Amino acid sequence: MPLYRDEGVVLRTAKLGEADRIITLLTRGHGKVRAVAKGVRRTKSRFGARLEPFMRADLLIAQGHSLDVVSQAESIAAYAGPISADYDAYTAANVIVETVDKLVSTEEERVAGQYRLLVGALNALARHAHAPSHISASYVMRALALAGWEPRLRTCVVCGERPAMDDQSNGFAFGMYLSMPAGGLMCGKDHTPDSHRLSPLALTQLRALVDGDWATLDGTELAQETEREVEEWAEYYLERPLRSMRLLD
Repeated sequence: MPLYRDEGVVLRTAKLGEADRIITLLTRGHGKVRAVAKGVRRTKSRFGARLEPFMRADLLIAQGHSLDVVSQAESIAAYAGPISADYDAYTAANVIVETVDKLVSTEEERVAGQYRLLVGALNALARHAHAPSHISASYVMRALALAGWEPRLRTCVVCGERPAMDDQSNGFAFGMYLSMPAGGLMCGKDHTPDSHRLSPLALTQLRALVDGDWATLDGTELAQETEREVEEWAEYYLERPLRSMRLLD
């Protein structure tokens, strides 16, 4: 079987037979890959611990007819240890890997930007760089934006006016609304029945999550409204709920 080398992050695993596992990876050069890791559930496995969720490894993979086979794995970054030792970080990491697993539906299609974003988020969680809930929520919004579903949060999607928090002289003075189908903000004059009212705090936090504006986010708690908007935005554009995010609720 032909071999290829790549680095990847383990998203999830599933038991296969008595000693094997099917590993779902997001790789830097080959996108999403599903491969069999033979014998990794045995106590004497050479690289079982390197193929746990949230691990980043350098991989030698043999191409197969239905599933590839992991021939070699060397650890690059052991994110799993510090993440699994912290409950909040662990639950946030599960939101992150579930998001990218659902977002990248086509296998073996290079998604370098998504890979870099995933590595950055897991690295931040492992280093406790920011609050875990902030990291996961920002990751969800930025991953969706990278895929083409960035919310328009600066101006009304209909008339182009800015919200009242930026300019008190326009139609937004009568309220700000967010519409998932329309892709962003709507002013009080133009909002549609599928939109719902959005508070200035939630708008500020949503902007910061999309922009990765940690100066605004650090030292604050995400409002329940903001968390709900992130979950609903993800569910609408992924066309399915994020189960890991619902567990946090």
